[in-house]
Amino acid sequence: MIKLTVAEIADIVGGELENISANFQTNAYPVIDSRAAKPGTFFVAFNGEHNDGHDFVKEAISRGAEFALATKSTGAPAIIVSDVLVALTKLATEVRNRLTNLKVIGITGSQGKTTTKDLLRHVLSISGETVAALESYNNEIGVPLLILACNENTKFCIVEMGARHIGDISHLVLIAQPQIGVVLVVGRAHIGEFGSRENIATAKSELIRGLPNSGIAILGNYDEFTPLMAANQSIAVVNFGEKAGCDVRAADVEVREGRAHFDLVTRDGRAAVSLQLLGLHQIPNALAAAAVATALQIPIDSIAAALSTAEVSSKWRMAISETNELLLINDSYNANPESMAAALRTLVLLAQERGGASWAFLGKMQELGASSAPEHQKIGRLVSEIGIDHLVTIGTDEYELADEGESELHSFPSQLAALEMVAHFAPGDVVLVKASRSESFELLADQLLSKWVEISE
Repeated sequence: MIKLTVAEIADIVGGELENISANFQTNAYPVIDSRAAKPGTFFVAFNGEHNDGHDFVKEAISRGAEFALATKSTGAPAIIVSDVLVALTKLATEVRNRLTNLKVIGITGSQGKTTTKDLLRHVLSISGETVAALESYNNEIGVPLLILACNENTKFCIVEMGARHIGDISHLVLIAQPQIGVVLVVGRAHIGEFGSRENIATAKSELIRGLPNSGIAILGNYDEFTPLMAANQSIAVVNFGEKAGCDVRAADVEVREGRAHFDLVTRDGRAAVSLQLLGLHQIPNALAAAAVATALQIPIDSIAAALSTAEVSSKWRMAISETNELLLINDSYNANPESMAAALRTLVLLAQERGGASWAFLGKMQELGASSAPEHQKIGRLVSEIGIDHLVTIGTDEYELADEGESELHSFPSQLAALEMVAHFAPGDVVLVKASRSESFELLADQLLSKWVEISE
């Protein structure tokens, strides 16, 4: 954060100082978990659904936090406010206003936000200090936390922007004030909450509508809504995709060991990219990062080289583990119809290359509303169509295989019960684990590998 006195912070957030000198200067950044507190931080005491942050203020101070932002006295150094979230938002907005040289890039879309953020952070770090969240800080709490991690030396800040309702992204835009807005794709994630893809498109387009006249819209060419989002606005547009007319595109795409290799083509020329990430579905994410870097005038050779060495730091996203000749793909962070289909196609590619059987351990895709049953049925039919050997469903009966095809369906009520299938694994097999975040399939991934080690050694 930028250096301020606590008196200045109190004035910005409309708070009162308690047990701390008004002249105390700080550039501490906020944490909301007392276990993350250390010197150079301050603790934000949220009253959550399960825990009251005020119960952890003294622990945070003992770990080195300089003060707390709180709604009631705990006897610790604090700024007392009426609403912690409102105060945090006010502070982040003021700090953003003062960081006039900071370039903020906002990213939204139905899938790929976090991977694109990770790729872009790697690319932009070539050109200057870059701040991006290690986790998916894409909501009304996470975005202020991210902005407050920036200071006068920060050149770029990459902000994910998620939405559960119309207006959510507009709120985040007011805080972060991005000059560049990226919309990846409008899919069916959260369609149960929004009601239609048209409403999802309206929510995502709030990022583009919130850009200044000097802003730049980076728009994917993968659906019918996104390419039109900057219509009637006086802003620059860079579109990306795999069609010949795109400003930033992929050409001559090949797949080797499940990873995409292609030529990156921009107005500046052509350069080879060899992604380290699994799946053809990573190409749009890489192109979005390349489009931002191109708009920021980073040379194409530097962009291509960075993309070819970038690895995703965020956990449980197409993470590969190989143990005793069994390959496991842990993509348990989340699931929607588009990302599920992409992961299954990657599973097939890897199984074909290794010569082993393909196993898809799938849980429920949440937040699909009335479309849940047909969307799960489509994924089941896709399993049959692309030739996955085994579909293992856990906690749901909505997946259905097509009548034709040789895929086998195994259904279990729980993760524990599904572990019996490990006895049927063989060296060379490839296993995919994927479900919505609430299903906690990262636990299943660990259990499958542990069980395989027991059996195979």
